[in-house]
This record gives sequence, structure tokens and C-alpha cells, in this order.
Amino acid sequence: MSLFVVQGTMEQGLMYAIMVLGVYLSFRVLNYADLTVDGSFTLGAATVAALITAGFNPWFATAVAFFNGCLAGTVTGMLHTKFRITPLLSGILTMTALYSINLRIMGKANISLLRTRTVFTDFTSLPFLDKYGVLLLSLLVVFVIGILVYIFLQTEFGLALRATGDNQVMICSLGVNTNLTKNIGLALSNGFIALSGSLVAQNQLFADISMGIGMLVIGLASVIIGEVLIGTSSIGRTIAAVLIGGVIYRFIIAIVLQLGLEATDLKLVTALIVVIALVSPGIKRTINLSVKNE
Repeated sequence: MSLFVVQGTMEQGLMYAIMVLGVYLSFRVLNYADLTVDGSFTLGAATVAALITAGFNPWFATAVAFFNGCLAGTVTGMLHTKFRITPLLSGILTMTALYSINLRIMGKANISLLRTRTVFTDFTSLPFLDKYGVLLLSLLVVFVIGILVYIFLQTEFGLALRATGDNQVMICSLGVNTNLTKNIGLALSNGFIALSGSLVAQNQLFADISMGIGMLVIGLASVIIGEVLIGTSSIGRTIAAVLIGGVIYRFIIAIVLQLGLEATDLKLVTALIVVIALVSPGIKRTINLSVKNE
């Protein structure tokens, strides 16, 4: 694998890692099966592409993409908390609605960002950052978000958020408004997912209505890979594992492509990765028990 491919894979992995962190917040922290992911990822890409081509500042457009993602997560949360729709169905409803909303935002199925100003062109135009500017900005964003999420989950509200996912009945009996924690948790989750989509669109220089398909499976695969390889002994280690898992997943895909597999088979590879990651802890426990019994 050439240095150019390694750098490109690392850049993509870091951008997708933000999406993986959003999936972790909903599926692991909140224990909420949120299927909004595919729609909110595209929402971020559609928002930033539409605003940039309309002449808006790319940094402002990226912030709006994050805000729109938070709105999408809030809608999912409200459908569940206010209208008592099941978590699975509330996510499906929002995701379905977002397909039409994303088309409305974009005005067409895809938007090209060639020869437009993006956050990456701004950053790479700085001295000595022409080659590694995208990588450095992606790393900086992931590091800052990881630190902020770690600090947030240590706060009183963050602990309530984690407790809502662990034991909703118990934390509710202590007077915590679990509806509020769910809504804010889902808002942050989808905000990060939309932010990831906006960065990916600016890096790839296009936004497409179908670019969010399969993001949920990719996110879950990355979360599981990170948890299996890095561990979850503390909240800080878990956040690091989730982010690193997103990068590792992209490297696995890059290696598979380098070996000559067709791009059309990537969904199958993703499914196999998830299966392997899911069964590996059980296999590991079985091996450890066998060794201990001997």
C-alpha cells in the first residue's frame, strides 16, 4: 500500500470516525436503536454542499450542517418521547422523511463542489500545510470532539445520559427527566453524524443523495472493532476505541480493495466484518475458559 493511499485512508477514517462517535452515543450510551443515521449523514453533506454552492462561508455551512443534524435527532427523540413511537420506528420515520428533505435542500440528486472553497482548501492554503492539511485538520477536529465528548460525559448531565441508557427506571426514580436526556443525546448523536457527512462531502468534493446508505452498519462495525481491539475499561478508553475503530475500518476496506476485490462487494465485506467482530468476544471467552480449565 503506497504512502498516498495510507494518507488518504487515514483522512477518510478520521472523518468517518466522527460519525462512529455519533453512533456510539445513541447505540451504546443511550442504548437507543436509532436508524436516523443514514438520513442525517446525507443531511450534513446536502446542507454543506447547498450552502457552499450558494456562496456561504464553508465554516458557517459546516456549523449549519451540525445544527441540522441536531434537529433531525431531536425529531427522532420527540417522536419517541412525546408520541410514544418505538425507538426503531421513530428512527425509520425520520430517516424516510430526510430522503425527501435532502432532495429539497440539494435541488437535485448530487452537487459537485469542484473549484469551490471548502474548510479543507482554507486549511491547506496555509504555509507548509499543502500536503498534510486535510490530515491535520481531520485529526484536530476528531481530537477536539473526542475531548469535548469525554468532558461532557463526566458532567452531571452526562452521567444522567449514561444512566438513562444503563437503567432508565432507576434514574427516572431519582427525578431525572429521561425524555430530556434522550432528546439531547439523540440530537448530539445525529449532529456529529451530520458533521461527519459535511466533512466527507467537502473532502470528496461532491454530495450525493445516496451517500448515507449503509452508514449505520459501518458505524456499528467500527464501534465493535474498536471495543474488541482497544477495550472499554473506562469512558476515555471507550471513546478512543470508538474513534480508532472508525480509522481501522477504513484501513480494512482499503486493504480489501488493494487485494483486488470489486467495490460492489464492499457491503458484503462490511457485513462479514460485523459478524466477525460480534462473534470474536464469545470465541475469546471460550478459548480463555479452555486454557483455564487445562
